[in-house]
Amino acid sequence: MNSETVSRGRGESARQALVEDLIALYLAEGFLRFGMADLAARLRCSKSTLYAIAGSKERIIVTAVRAFFRRATERVEDAIAGREESPQAVSLYLEAIAAQLRPASPRFFADLDAFDPAGDIYRQNTQYAARRVQQLVRAIDDAPGPLTSAFAGAVAGQLMEAIHRGEIEALTGLDDASAYHQLAALLTAGAQEGRHR
Repeated sequence: MNSETVSRGRGESARQALVEDLIALYLAEGFLRFGMADLAARLRCSKSTLYAIAGSKERIIVTAVRAFFRRATERVEDAIAGREESPQAVSLYLEAIAAQLRPASPRFFADLDAFDPAGDIYRQNTQYAARRVQQLVRAIDDAPGPLTSAFAGAVAGQLMEAIHRGEIEALTGLDDASAYHQLAALLTAGAQEGRHR
């Protein structure tokens, strides 16, 4: 390995660490209010270092938001690895989503709503997660009782979309993480009722 390769590797590690710092800041405080000078001051780096991530404030936001949801998806999948056909898979999956969203502040979600490129990433992630829940429900299709897999999967998908659109929070006051926790509890209770009949 030559010195140029080592230097490039260090540069990529530093870039990834800076993206992680951006994610933490954005989750805690949102992202639209920060100008480039503000970000550089908060992260103790130069603006040119930030521009090495992406060429504009908007592209930096998209890079960090995409990295957050990619990381969240990986961690959620890790939570059910090897247990995809378990009766607890759906609950584990939804609880893992809740855990990943828990650090996100109301300001972060408000900024997702206000900035379409970032909001689109959340919407795509929610659509993927809804399809994944339906797959997990179908994998335990032999569960007895009134809660059929098709119905449970459809309900989960619809509620996840409603959570993303902010409708559940508007109706109940629950933030996204709490709403996913409640959805997990609802589906688990329905499955348990079916098994006890």
